Amino acid sequence: MSISMVGIDYNKASVDIRAQFSFTKKNAAAAMEKLKEAPGILGCIILSTCNRMEIWASTQEEWEGSLFDFLCEEKGKNPEEFRRYFVERKEEEAIEHLFYLTSGLKSQILAEDQIIAQVKDALSMARDVYCTDNVLEVLFRMAVTAAKRVKTEVVFSRGNSSVIHQAIQKLRETGYSLDGSNCMVIGNGEMGKVAALALAEAGAHVTVTVRQYRSGIVSIPKGCDRINYGERMEFFPSCDLIVSATASPNFTLTKELVQQAATGKKQQILIDLAVPRDIEPSVNEIEGITLYDIDSFKIDTNSLELQESMQKAAAILREQMEDFYCWYDGRSLIPRIQDIQAEAVQDLNLRILKILRKTPMEDEDRENLLNAIDVAAGKVVSKMMFGLRDTLEKEEFINCVEGLEKLYGA
Repeated sequence: MSISMVGIDYNKASVDIRAQFSFTKKNAAAAMEKLKEAPGILGCIILSTCNRMEIWASTQEEWEGSLFDFLCEEKGKNPEEFRRYFVERKEEEAIEHLFYLTSGLKSQILAEDQIIAQVKDALSMARDVYCTDNVLEVLFRMAVTAAKRVKTEVVFSRGNSSVIHQAIQKLRETGYSLDGSNCMVIGNGEMGKVAALALAEAGAHVTVTVRQYRSGIVSIPKGCDRINYGERMEFFPSCDLIVSATASPNFTLTKELVQQAATGKKQQILIDLAVPRDIEPSVNEIEGITLYDIDSFKIDTNSLELQESMQKAAAILREQMEDFYCWYDGRSLIPRIQDIQAEAVQDLNLRILKILRKTPMEDEDRENLLNAIDVAAGKVVSKMMFGLRDTLEKEEFINCVEGLEKLYGA
């Protein structure tokens, strides 16, 4: 069995390139189901966020396929045109990447909050469509556990943030104040709610757009107003800053719409947090409009304080990865351990049965007692075997297993 992944992220590809390989939840589910049917694929997971898209797979050792070729075929792209934007990793390199990624140490905003939930959601979605397997299940769960430890034990002075928090900080550094400003957030999904709350906390008056057909059942962040999505352009001229963060496949703000709504007399800031883009890039050509996209806000990771935090996080991740490697390296022994367990229980049964036959009791009671002994003996043998696995060196434990196999004729 082998672990492989292929990915594209903000380090190597612009938002427009990444958008061509992003997946909606529905499309990701369909793609995973298709990949899972391919010969040699034992399990797969797709992680698709604003900053990255990754396909993970556990495969048979002899598998010679290509996740990159599968992706390009799925998206209708020429592999040679886009190969330079992708990274492929296997085994230890892939495992280390996932642990660092889930901890936010590869995020555009260092140690940001959202990536842990995104990794958990990717695993959950793969699980829902029966596409994950034992190896990916354990790998992703242990990466999340490691990330939570990093989150708890390591302080990143500029971490615990998101793109919108970084955007607000960058604007402040240019002298722009949100206090008392009029802001509109287009989109009331997870990212839209984070943006609305961050802007409100910065002192802005925030209005959130809500799709009309959902307006009766959705909630908006506390302290924010709401308007229907169709009213956004009427509200646009009164705004100092507009954030768009939807999952729409179409532009929420086009150049034509903004030209009609903008007065040109008022300086307005537009921030596009979506992948694919929500705001047509040419909007930036309109007088009085300044447009930022999700790649506009990056953090300096070269400070001494951040480097020390990174070293602490790395030590935690090495420890957590070692736990995974112990499980991963020992998983092939589990069927052999189970066989030894079954043989040992059967051996005990034969010895106990001789005694029970001479003991006066009802047949039903005898059968119930044997079943109880089976369960108890199985637990004892299992505890002993896995206890040895956790305390002995790998080679010593393998020797123990081989010796017990010879003893029980397994």
